[in-house]
Amino acid sequence: MIVVATDAPLDARNLERLAKRAFMGLAKTGGIASNGSGDYIIAFSTDSSLRIPYDGPDKLLQYVLSNDAISPLFMATIEATEEAIINSLLAAETMKGKNGRVVEALPFDKLKEIFRKYNRIK
Repeated sequence: MIVVATDAPLDARNLERLAKRAFMGLAKTGGIASNGSGDYIIAFSTDSSLRIPYDGPDKLLQYVLSNDAISPLFMATIEATEEAIINSLLAAETMKGKNGRVVEALPFDKLKEIFRKYNRIK
């Protein structure tokens, strides 16, 4: 489950477009959204100008970001999704489950060594 939250004034159409970009962040980490993987994305905006009052006189939205201005938000969504997935992988701990099954955490020290070897970090 990927949740994309923004305070940018986006309408439902552009929130849907933003959610689709999160799959690109998933792909950058090696995920393929395979059949049965259960990958879902929701996107929402917290911008107060988008709220429609229950009984207000004006029920029309006034300020929505134009399509031409949304590309930086697409890039931010891709990068934030990729970062969140990597962070969750590195924060995971070894777990023991049903029937004694053990799923080991990523060996962070070994991972750093590999990254240094291939000049991915200093």
